[in-house]
Amino acid sequence: MAKKEKKPSFVTEFELIVTSSSEKELDARFQAGRHLYNAVLGEAIIRVQQVRNSESYQEAKKIKVKNDEDKKLRSELFATARKQSHFSDFELQEFATITAKNAKWIVEKLDSHTIQKIGTRAFKAAERVLFGKARKARFKSFNAFHSLEGKTNASGIRFLGDTDCCVKWGSYLTLPIRFPLEWNEVLEYGYRSKVKYCRILWREINGKRRWYVQLISDGVPYKETPAYKLHNQVNSNTGLVGIDLNVSVVAVVGDEKAGLFPFAENVPKFEQEIKTLQRKMERSRRATNPDNYEPNFEKKVGRSNKRKKGKVKKGTRRWKNSNAYLKYARKKRTLERRKAAYTKYQNRGLANKVVREFGNNIKAEKVSVKAWQRRYGKAISALSPGFFQSELARKAESAGGKFTTFSTNKTALSQTHLDGTRIKKSLSERVHKDVSGFEMQRDLFSAYLSRYVNDNSELNVSQACRDWERTEPFLTQAWSEFKTASAQTSSRARWCHFPRRAELCKD
Repeated sequence: MAKKEKKPSFVTEFELIVTSSSEKELDARFQAGRHLYNAVLGEAIIRVQQVRNSESYQEAKKIKVKNDEDKKLRSELFATARKQSHFSDFELQEFATITAKNAKWIVEKLDSHTIQKIGTRAFKAAERVLFGKARKARFKSFNAFHSLEGKTNASGIRFLGDTDCCVKWGSYLTLPIRFPLEWNEVLEYGYRSKVKYCRILWREINGKRRWYVQLISDGVPYKETPAYKLHNQVNSNTGLVGIDLNVSVVAVVGDEKAGLFPFAENVPKFEQEIKTLQRKMERSRRATNPDNYEPNFEKKVGRSNKRKKGKVKKGTRRWKNSNAYLKYARKKRTLERRKAAYTKYQNRGLANKVVREFGNNIKAEKVSVKAWQRRYGKAISALSPGFFQSELARKAESAGGKFTTFSTNKTALSQTHLDGTRIKKSLSERVHKDVSGFEMQRDLFSAYLSRYVNDNSELNVSQACRDWERTEPFLTQAWSEFKTASAQTSSRARWCHFPRRAELCKD
């Protein structure tokens, strides 16, 4: 049987006008969907364990793939193990339907297509665990279930754009669309396109829940959006670009220019405000739940004893949260949401700049941002280098170019010198002192060398050495500009410690 070809689609989002009665009904349906999802996910996890315990699975794991026949046999054994354990998308959809019918209140709230899509959603979460892409599948808590979707626009959750300009879910739930004040051609194109299916979701903004509909439409996005304008602009700029991704900056080297750009530049981090709210939340929680903490104790600190707070008791699960705690938690979520939104906006702009000004054929080292998270968790959260890399790859391919990665073990660009020798240096050394006598910023030099890595992850050192004399001037200029910008940012950061800074950061 031939594999079904995937057709392109795009998403257009509109806010919904939701009354108090409609919100009450939506909340009931989302809670029904959450309970059903947790039930199907529990069954899916059991079936994953049955797959792993089956003889076919254990036999397949012992096979060492040496040729196509071994690969085919291994795939057949894995497929047999899944079939024997009834682990498939269709069978979990069927389980979701049976479960919903047995719980009559669920089948009264959800239509058949939404129920089947919940089964698919649970199957994909469990499948990631089976394939080793996730350590575990998470059950959804009370406020963690944010979206429900259908399978077609013919029944269930339907978008009626030509007649009523609303979303209908079932026979009596009608949700009008709130049209934005700034209507443009992009929204008009998405509104008029053929809708495959709809997705209803909610977000918490400034402590209030707002509801949205996403229209998943057939076809490609509007060709006058910034992404497609970018495509037209870079058709003539197909230059080769080498980048070196770091935790806080990215070095970019093109044919005629280079740059060292920080992630999430000028984005407010709200660190002091978040810390203040966290302290208030902890004080409130300790006052409301004294039995969940160990008793306070005296601890020797320096030359004197200091009173220390007791830790949370092991195995504690029941917590009582006061209204003050919930208020502080809402404020903290708002600050986190604003910080994430600002960071995404700046990093998208930086990705656009790289593709537009440098080129769309990009080469980069294959780095693990997940490994960075274990060591630089707070910095990764604030700057999002992984998001920048994924956006850059998407935009380069959308502009007609490509984004290729190569192994760091084979190339070791940060250790390589222009004569081919490798000298290991610590992470704190940010200046590369080449054996041939010059100095260059470490990330810029690695980005320069990445331009000369071939498809087999092999570095052409001789070609890099020949082109160095032509490239060195604009690399030096990029390093100088970065130093100047860093000095200005540092002076602004010192000014930020004045008392009124907390108020200025809120705007």
